[in-house]
Amino acid sequence: MPTPPAPLWFGGDHNPEQWPEETLAEDLELMRRAGVTLVTVGVFSWSLLEPREGEYDFGWLDRVMDRLHGAGIRVSLATPTASPPPWFTLAHPDAMPVGAEGTRLVHGSRDTYDVCAPAYRQASVRITRALAERYGDHPALALWHVHNEYGTWTWSDHCARAFRDWLRRRHDTLEELNRAWTTAFWGQHYSAWEQVLPPRATQYLANPAHVLDFRRFLSDEMLDHFLDQRDVLRARTPDVPVTTNLAFGDWVPVDQWRWAEHVDLVAIDDYPDRPGGSGDEQTAFAADLARSWADRVPAGGRPWLLMEQAAGVVYTGGLTRPKAPGEIARHSLSHVARGSHGAMFFQWRASRGGAEQWYSGMVPHAGPESRIFREICELGEVLGRLAEVRDADVLADAAVVWDPESWWAMGAASLPSKDLDYLEAVRQAHRVLWRSGRTVDFVRPDRDLPQVPLLVVPSLYLLSDRAAERLARWTEDGGTLVVTYMSGIADPTGTVRTGGYPGALRDLLGIRVEEMYPMAPGETVGMDVGMVREEVSRWSEHVHLTGAEAVARYAGGPLDGFPGVTRRRHGAGEAWYVSAHLNDRGLGRVITEAAGAGAFPEEDLDVVRRVGPEGVWVFLTNHGRHAQRIDPARLGLGPGSVDLLSGTPAEGLRLPGGGVAVLRGHPLTS
Repeated sequence: MPTPPAPLWFGGDHNPEQWPEETLAEDLELMRRAGVTLVTVGVFSWSLLEPREGEYDFGWLDRVMDRLHGAGIRVSLATPTASPPPWFTLAHPDAMPVGAEGTRLVHGSRDTYDVCAPAYRQASVRITRALAERYGDHPALALWHVHNEYGTWTWSDHCARAFRDWLRRRHDTLEELNRAWTTAFWGQHYSAWEQVLPPRATQYLANPAHVLDFRRFLSDEMLDHFLDQRDVLRARTPDVPVTTNLAFGDWVPVDQWRWAEHVDLVAIDDYPDRPGGSGDEQTAFAADLARSWADRVPAGGRPWLLMEQAAGVVYTGGLTRPKAPGEIARHSLSHVARGSHGAMFFQWRASRGGAEQWYSGMVPHAGPESRIFREICELGEVLGRLAEVRDADVLADAAVVWDPESWWAMGAASLPSKDLDYLEAVRQAHRVLWRSGRTVDFVRPDRDLPQVPLLVVPSLYLLSDRAAERLARWTEDGGTLVVTYMSGIADPTGTVRTGGYPGALRDLLGIRVEEMYPMAPGETVGMDVGMVREEVSRWSEHVHLTGAEAVARYAGGPLDGFPGVTRRRHGAGEAWYVSAHLNDRGLGRVITEAAGAGAFPEEDLDVVRRVGPEGVWVFLTNHGRHAQRIDPARLGLGPGSVDLLSGTPAEGLRLPGGGVAVLRGHPLTS
């Protein structure tokens, strides 16, 4: 008999230490009812596992691990290093993080550590080794979960020493550092390494190159902390994958491209902060990012997993709002459609006390007799039917460049407009592609570019000569490149390229931007895109043609009649430039015209195709209110296709508003 496929992971953070012992028995019964296959244990348990330095108490965790194994539930066992115990911070006050103003924080929350402090690094390895020795052979162990949501900043003296060591490795000499940071400006020239400090609070504007390098350093320093633990775990359990849950936000100084090379499985936490359709867009964005970080590892792809999401609520605008009926499944299956090996939650049971007592749980405060738990059980049943798609490839037909360092650089306070927003520029590019029915890969600018016909480059502020050459070759080979404003402006140090914008991309695009025209809040002008006038806000530019042709022109304002969108043939491909901030409809029209795909559709139907040796799977999500009739042939599926979720033939299927279907079949042959 053929070996059945491995199940999709389904479960969440399990914190039995917060509850009476008898609650665990109820939890196991409810987990079986819901179809839970994996739980994360021990994330914040250091003070219980090591109540005094060098003294361990594993009895409670032994019982939890054994009972989970007895119930057929696997464990993602965490190292608890995101929250050192009070005894540690009392013994090592210098291992607490220090703010940019010089204030040392005290114990009382989570993430109370200085990642650069030697005592903290040593203690982290010690507790990790103790866990590895204790549980390395436990049959419930499926995954090592190192730390939790790396992202704690520090500007301490420990940090200053580590930062200087990192700068020596990156820049080699003080002369090179001074050049890269343009320290001749404002008299900041360094004559000794000891003069270099982290970018602490200062009188006025900080040096943006200094701040950029510091974010790079923090990413590498946190990665070193992860690698210290990973290496201990790999030495003891070489066959157990090791990961950490990557958080996402401007507060997280982590270069996910680089980290993905060092984990065995890319794991993410995703918490959309908008309800309804906007939350659906955010979910698809996060899932496409995670898959891309995992797939585009130089030495070969990695699997990936949605490690955390909110079970039944959306945290938006300071409010905790319930998710709409069906939204738990819709968001979870959007991740699975895009390659996740399952759907996990924070957390299993909503806490009664503590700082996150009002965060959601798969078992909410209302208990199992609740809408949320019923939907959790329904999702578990659905995921149980989808194990066969676990290792199938996701087919993308467009790509967007993602560069965290450009995001960091565009956070500088000295840019021409405070409304410049790298993340929103990338989100908008993804959003209009998603709405047009495309599945999107993300790519890094300094590596091989994808085999897709369309590549969008939003606000790629930092660009190396090598990366610019890659974009030119990709276009020359027949690709359609769409570049938006604030791209190619500076080299990787953050130094502006002179001679006209967009710097490194001028020749490829066949344009020269002489002046930038940032726009005040509420200020707008028009732009004629085809036969339609679209609205421009926030940003515009004075563009000269140097080989390109104007596709759209400004209408009104100081740039009236000047080119707004341009196109240039380059080899077998085309390079387009969008010099203004257009609304979604306007940018969608430009991208659709560039791709040659006809009118910009508004169908509310998300279609993701996956393919494997056994056939093709098409994930369909109806984001609209009204039912849609599904035509398998139009989706490229041959006769006999079925919906795995309902068990019914795909032919004639009607997908209700908010509904999800997973069609399995074989490619349509002519």
